[in-house]
Amino acid sequence: MNDRVARCPQCNQSCEAGPHRPFCSARCQQLDLARWLGGDYRIETEDGPSLLGPDEASPASSDLSSWL
Repeated sequence: MNDRVARCPQCNQSCEAGPHRPFCSARCQQLDLARWLGGDYRIETEDGPSLLGPDEASPASSDLSSWL
């Protein structure tokens, strides 16, 4: 048998199978989404901050707040 307890990746509380898995709650799920949209989870490269051309401007971070 497996005695390991699943942990929420956001707050590290133990969590059981449910609608928000692998998170313990909707709050932790939304906090993680906000971090993704805010650019906290990114891989730094030597290419610079943007590979988009001047005609392909990325949305401003203020535009992302409407998604939260």
